[in-house]
Amino acid sequence: MSSSNSILNVSGLSKSFVEGTQERVVLDNLSLTLREGELVVLLGRSGSGKSTLLNLISGLDVPSAGTVQFGDTSLSTLKEEDRTLFRRKQIGFIFQSFNLIPTLTVLENVLLPIELSGTVSKAEESKAKHILDTVGLGDRMNSFPDVLSGGEQQRVAIARAIAHDPVLILADEPTGNLDFETAQTVLELLQHLIHDVNRTMLIATHDREIIELADRVFTLQRGVLKELDAENEALN
Repeated sequence: MSSSNSILNVSGLSKSFVEGTQERVVLDNLSLTLREGELVVLLGRSGSGKSTLLNLISGLDVPSAGTVQFGDTSLSTLKEEDRTLFRRKQIGFIFQSFNLIPTLTVLENVLLPIELSGTVSKAEESKAKHILDTVGLGDRMNSFPDVLSGGEQQRVAIARAIAHDPVLILADEPTGNLDFETAQTVLELLQHLIHDVNRTMLIATHDREIIELADRVFTLQRGVLKELDAENEALN
């Protein structure tokens, strides 16, 4: 069960791009609040703007209008370097393509976000090993990503996303490269981990199977965000 404490407030968020002589509006005046400990699903077809929204929330990009507020920090007004530092400490990422570094071992991949922010302590390394045990990969920590299955690689990516205790975890089509059975296993693991550590997670996906795991569900269509009842028949 999620807390009533909000960790993210998005207000009046818009993003447009100029293509030739035309302006294309991708996101149009979006507002969204995420609360501590909840798992939120963002549904939308490919090209609907889901990834753009995640990029704005994480500070990888800046909005054409509106604000992204993490507590007392207005992310959309920070300089690029400050946004990068904030992102490394406060946000974890899980990608469809896993984005593991092939020349690093499983453990080194998990420790990478911590290493980018400073020196890895013994306690942090011990915690990373514990997380790998939790996701069922404690015996693979010295392996390299290319010998792992797709499901195993995604579990490494999940471990990496939570190892540095981020406030918010963003997942962009996290099951897109997995078969149905593996995807279900990964999603159940995500739900278990997020609720256990009381972290907030936003999953952008076109996979409606994820709805049953969500605390809240939103759709993104033609740049407009709408909250739905997870049990609503309109989702079928």
